Amino acid sequence: MSSGDSDRDDVVGFWERLGLPGIIDVHTHFMPEQVLRKVWAYFDSAGPLTGLAWPITYRHDEEERLALLRSFGVLRFTSMLYPHKAGMAAWLNDWAAGFAGRAPDCLHTATFFPEEGVEGYVRKAVESGARVFKSHIQVGAYDPNDPLLEPVWGLLAEAGIPVVMHCGSGPAPGAYTGPEPVGRLLSRHPRLRLVVAHMGMPEYAEFLALAAAYPEVRLDTTMAFTDFTEELTPFPGADLGRLADLGDRILLGTDFPNIPYPYVHQLHALERLGLGDAWLRAVCHGNASALFA
Repeated sequence: MSSGDSDRDDVVGFWERLGLPGIIDVHTHFMPEQVLRKVWAYFDSAGPLTGLAWPITYRHDEEERLALLRSFGVLRFTSMLYPHKAGMAAWLNDWAAGFAGRAPDCLHTATFFPEEGVEGYVRKAVESGARVFKSHIQVGAYDPNDPLLEPVWGLLAEAGIPVVMHCGSGPAPGAYTGPEPVGRLLSRHPRLRLVVAHMGMPEYAEFLALAAAYPEVRLDTTMAFTDFTEELTPFPGADLGRLADLGDRILLGTDFPNIPYPYVHQLHALERLGLGDAWLRAVCHGNASALFA
C-alpha cells in the first residue's frame, strides 16, 4: 500500500467512525503556481523562524492535490490566497474565481489589501459568488482598522460572508497581529463573520474571549493541537472547557498542503482533546455546513 493510500484510509476511517458523510476543511491553500512556489520557498527556510524544520508534506501539482483531498473525503474546501503588497489582490481574485469554476467543490475564495479601489474589487468578487475571504494580517503587514478597509468590512458583514483572518502572532508576531486590533474591528462591526485562523495562536485565550463576546466570531483549528504546534505554542489546558463551550463555532482547518505532517494528524490531534464525538462531528462537518449553507 502506498503512503497516499494509507493517508486516505486513515482519514476516511476517522470520519466514518463518527458517522459523517465526509469532512469540510475551511483552511486549505490553492493559488497560482508561481505564488505557491514562493510560499513553499518561505516554509523551506522557516527553520530559523520556528526552530523546527517545516517540510511540505503534500508538495504535488494542483491536480494531484485536488485528487488527494477528494480521496480523503473532503467535501468542501477553500483556496486561501493572500497578497503581500498592493496591486496583487484583484489578480488573485480573478485566478480564484477561475479555480472555483474548475473545482466546484472548492468554496469560491477571495482576498483584499488596504489600497485604492479595494471596495470595488471586493464588491465584484461578492457579486461573482465569493463564499469566503482570506485576510492575512501577518504577511500583509496591515492594520485591519486601516480606513481604506472600512467599507470592505461593512460590505462583508452585511453580506454575511465569512472572513478567515490570520491575526494571531504565530509563528512570528507582526506589527498588527494580536487580539487588540481585532477587538477594535469587531467593536465597529459586531456582525462580521470573522473566522480566526489557527485558533489565534499563541493568543488562544484572548481570541476565545473575543468569540465568547461576539456570536459571529469563529475559530479554525489549523495546525492547532498538533505535535508540531504543541512544541512551539501549546494550547493552555485551562481553556479546554471554553473550547468545549464554543463547540458550535470551531471549524476544521488544516493548512493543506503546507503542513509538516500527514493530514490525518490534525484529525487525531482534535480527537485526543477528549471533547467527545458530538464535538468532533460539529467541528469537522456540522459547523461549516451550517455556516456555508
